[in-house]
Amino acid sequence: MRNAALVLGIIAGLFGMIVGFFGWGYTEVIDRYGEVGDWATQVDNVGLVRSTALMAPLLAIAGGAMARARALWGGVLLLISAAWMYAGFGFNVFTMFPIAFAGLAGILAISAGKPDEEKAHF
Repeated sequence: MRNAALVLGIIAGLFGMIVGFFGWGYTEVIDRYGEVGDWATQVDNVGLVRSTALMAPLLAIAGGAMARARALWGGVLLLISAAWMYAGFGFNVFTMFPIAFAGLAGILAISAGKPDEEKAHF
């Protein structure tokens, strides 16, 4: 389960980076060139979109990388990343896989235990 959390977390972070590049770029283009009628308008909370674009994929990659050695910490970071992506970008066709992968990886990492130890994370 730790390996699955590692792989899913890193994939979620990479997909989240792609969504984040477009999210940050969209807000920057609208800031520089202005809105285009009803077709391209600025988002309500630019700071939330930009912080999500930067930090959520970072947390997913870090959580995935930590999932093997520190499963509890990695799982918490992955769940925070999934929640942050949902809050910042919403759930749509572009964000469903990063959110789902980070959420599943977080659940797998938190529930992962070593077979030879009585406690899962200590």
